[in-house]
Formats: sequence, C-alpha cells, structure tokens
Amino acid sequence: MKIVRFTADGKTRYGILDGQNIKVIEGKPFRHIKFTDQSYPRNEVKLLAPCEPSKIVAMGLNYHSHAKELDLPLPNSPLTFLKPPTAVIGPGANIVYPSVSARVDYEGELAVVIKKPVWRVAAEDALEYVLGYACFNDVTARDLQNHEEQWTRAKGFDTFAAIGPWIETELDPSAVALETYLNGKLKQQGNTADLIYSVAEIINFISNVMTLLPGDIIATGTPSGIGPMYPGDTVEVRIPQLGTLRNFVVKNNV
Repeated sequence: MKIVRFTADGKTRYGILDGQNIKVIEGKPFRHIKFTDQSYPRNEVKLLAPCEPSKIVAMGLNYHSHAKELDLPLPNSPLTFLKPPTAVIGPGANIVYPSVSARVDYEGELAVVIKKPVWRVAAEDALEYVLGYACFNDVTARDLQNHEEQWTRAKGFDTFAAIGPWIETELDPSAVALETYLNGKLKQQGNTADLIYSVAEIINFISNVMTLLPGDIIATGTPSGIGPMYPGDTVEVRIPQLGTLRNFVVKNNV
C-alpha cells in the first residue's frame, strides 16, 4: 500500500495511491485506514512529503561500502544525528544551496517512517512499529561538516531532508536496492544487505535513547558514491519498490 500526502482544492490530505488514482482517507494513516468517498487523479494533485515528523533521526556511516570509501573503521555502535523537521521537503521540491557552503552533497538513503509511539523496543519486535518506507536524500553541506565537530548546521538547513514520493507499507528492508542519479547519471548503487546495523537494530538503539512518535523518520545511512551537486542539477533517489524521489537544486538568492 502506497500512502501519499498531497494538496488538492486548497486542502492537504492523506490518501492511498491506486494506479493513477488517489483514494482519500480520513485523517492521518497511523491508527487505521478509513476511506472517504473522494478520489483524485494523480496528475491533478501536488504530492508533498508523505509525513510530518517531529524529528528525523539519521544514521552516519552505516554501510560497509561507505566506511571503506572514507577509509574509516566501522563504528562500535550506531552513529546517530538529528535533522530538524523544518528541513523536510517532498518530491519535486527545490533543494536550496546555502550561500555559506561551497559543496553540497547528495546522500541517497532508505527512510523508515514510524507508525506508533515506540520506547525501548527489542530488535525482534521493532518492525511492528514501522508504518512503511520511502526514498530519502540526506542533503549535506560537506565543507561545513568537515570543519565542525557537530553536524547540526551541515545537515540541518531548510530543504536538506527530501523524502517521498510516498510511504510503501509492504517492504522487506533487509535487501533493498538503492540508486542515486545526478542529471540522469548513476552516482550511487547500494543495497541494504550492506548495512552495518539493520533497520530493526537501529530502531532498538534509537528507542533506548528517545521516544519515536508517529510520522518520525529514520534515515538509515548512505552507501558509497557520495558527491557534490550544484544549482541547476536534478538529483534522483530510486528504490524499485518505492519509486523515484526527484528534486531540483537551486541557488539561494538571499
């Protein structure tokens, strides 16, 4: 099931994508799915980020290939950081290049969206708290990250957390192929089978630190192949079961 969030007729709604049609549901999709009698053709709505998180918990250095690429040792425990909810954008939205950065990178990732509050869950039960999965771009001001011990600024600019185009509820996250394209050229190619810490292990680890709430996002890390993008570029994160998250890089005119 593909859960979308969209605007139509001046209102923001949630719905279920069924082919080229969106069936509107009542309220939010976290407790239950109840359909209304409304529907819209997909090409007549604007898709938004498919959830509104209270926080985004992201993973650093969570692919063996990425650790090898950077010539770094594997972490002894999951390396986490936060991105603010104000960084979230959806499919087709612009990534704004900060004027204070000279290098902004793409990082294609698998995102996990939480379904219900979770606190101190065991790894074997963790996936019961997952609503579904989406494509994610953990946009990073690499030059700032390399000069600051804390990553908040480098990872936290508005538009630096692209997610979409929808949440897919039916997915086994253990072996998911992921690709990132820049202007149509393949830049990243990975598979979640290469994760250092699995989705279940990540949820277990994070939930022993903080309560995860419905709609919260976990970005599970990026494979090798990270690199810069510039104003005028188009970046796409593609996961076959989840579709394509496409965004456009623009210059900050302020």
